[in-house]
Amino acid sequence: MNKQLNKKTSNGFALIPLLVFVGVYLGSGIYFQMKGVAKAFYQFPAPVAIFCGIIVAFIILKGTINEKFETFVKGCGNNDIIIMCIIYLLAGAFAAVSKAMGGVDSTVNLGLTYIPPQYVMAGLFVIAGFISIATGTSVGAIAALGPIAVGVSDKAGLSLALTLAAVCGGAMFGDNLSVISDTTIAATRTQGCEMRDKFKVNIFIALPAAIGTIILLLIFGHPETVPAMQSYDFNIIKVIPYLFVLILALSGLNVFVVLTGGIFLSGVIGLYYNDLNIIGLANEIFTGFTNMTDILLLSLLTGGLAAMVTKCGGIQFLLDKIQKIIKGKKSAELGIATLVSLTDAAVANNTVAIIINGPIAKEICEKYKVDPRRSASLLDTFSCIVQGLIPYGAQMLILTSFAKDSLSSIDVIPLLWYQQLLAVSAIISIFVPFADKIIKKNPWKWEKNNQKIKAE
Repeated sequence: MNKQLNKKTSNGFALIPLLVFVGVYLGSGIYFQMKGVAKAFYQFPAPVAIFCGIIVAFIILKGTINEKFETFVKGCGNNDIIIMCIIYLLAGAFAAVSKAMGGVDSTVNLGLTYIPPQYVMAGLFVIAGFISIATGTSVGAIAALGPIAVGVSDKAGLSLALTLAAVCGGAMFGDNLSVISDTTIAATRTQGCEMRDKFKVNIFIALPAAIGTIILLLIFGHPETVPAMQSYDFNIIKVIPYLFVLILALSGLNVFVVLTGGIFLSGVIGLYYNDLNIIGLANEIFTGFTNMTDILLLSLLTGGLAAMVTKCGGIQFLLDKIQKIIKGKKSAELGIATLVSLTDAAVANNTVAIIINGPIAKEICEKYKVDPRRSASLLDTFSCIVQGLIPYGAQMLILTSFAKDSLSSIDVIPLLWYQQLLAVSAIISIFVPFADKIIKKNPWKWEKNNQKIKAE
C-alpha cells in the first residue's frame, strides 16, 4: 500500500514538450547551417524555442488550464531558479562595469607585457583562462583576445590554427572554473551545492589538463621568429576587481555580497579614472542586466516547463529508462556525463544543456548517492568539453571569424588539446576518484540536505 502511494508517475508522453523545444532549436540550427547563415545555431532565440515547448505542454498534458498554469508558475518561481536568475543579473552587471572601466584591456595587456615572447603561445592560453575565470564568459574572453592572438601569430610566425586553439582552450578552462559563469551558476543551483565546493572538485580535474596543454604548447608552439618585447598600456588597479570577486567567492562569502561588492569596486575605479561617470555607471549596470536577458528568460521558462513535465511523469519515465543501464555509482556518473554531452551537441549551448539535465542529474544523485558537488562538476565539465569542440558553437564561430577565411574550424578542432585532455581527465576521475578530496573530507549529508530542500 505504502509503495503504491510513494510510487511516482512515469509517462513518456509528457516528454514531448521538451522534445519540441530541442527539435525547434536544433532544427532551426540545422536549417540555417544548410543555408550557409553565420552562427546558424544562434539565429532562433532559445527562449522562443522553449516557449514553443510550453505551448505544446499546455495543449497535450493532463489537467485544467488553471492547474497547469499554477504548476508552471511554481516551476518558474522555484527558489533555485530565482536565485540563479539574480546571480545572472549581478554577474552580468559586474562583467559590463569591469569591462567599461578598462579591466579586460588591462588584464590582456598585463599578460602580454610580462610573458616572455618565446612562451607567447602558452601565455595566450593562460591569459584567456584568467579572463574567462574573471569575467565568467568564454565567448567574452575569445572576443577580447582573439584579434590580438591573430596579430601575435602573424608576427611570431606561429601556426594560426594552434594559436586560436590555445585561446579557445584557455577560454573553456576559465569558463569551467569561474564562480560567476552561467554554467557554474546553473550547475550548482540545480544540484543544490555551493560554488566554491564545486570549484574545489573541478580544479583537480581541470588543472592536469591545463598543465598538460601548457607543456604541449611550450614544446610545439615555439615561435619561428621571437617577436620583440613590447610594453602594452595597462593599469594593475583595474585588474583588482576580478581578483576581489574570485578570492572572496572561493572564501565562501555570500555570492550576492561578492558580486555587489565587485560592481561597487569596479564602479569606484571607473569613476576615479574618469572612464565612467555616474550616469555611465548606471547605464553599464543596466547593460549588464540586459545582457543576461536571454539566459534569465530561458532559466525561468525552463523551470516552469520542467515542473509541468515532472508533474506529469516525464522526468520519472526518463529516469526509469536510464536506470536500466545504470548499475552503480560510476555508471551513474557516466550517465550524467553522457546526457549533458549529447544535449550540448544538440543545442550548442552549454548552459542550456545543464539547465535541461540538472533535474535529471539531481534525481540520479539521490538514487545512487552521487555527491551533488561531483554531479555539478560533471555537468559543467562535460558541457564545456563538447561546447569547446563542436564547430557550430559560439566559441568556435567567433574564433574562426578572426582568421578571415584563412582557415576553418576543421583546421582548429584537432589542435584543441585542452578539451581533449580534459575529457580524458574527467573520465579517469570517474573510475579513479583523485578529484574527490573535499567529498571524502566532508561527505554530503543526505538526510540533512533533503530536509533543507523540503523546508524551502
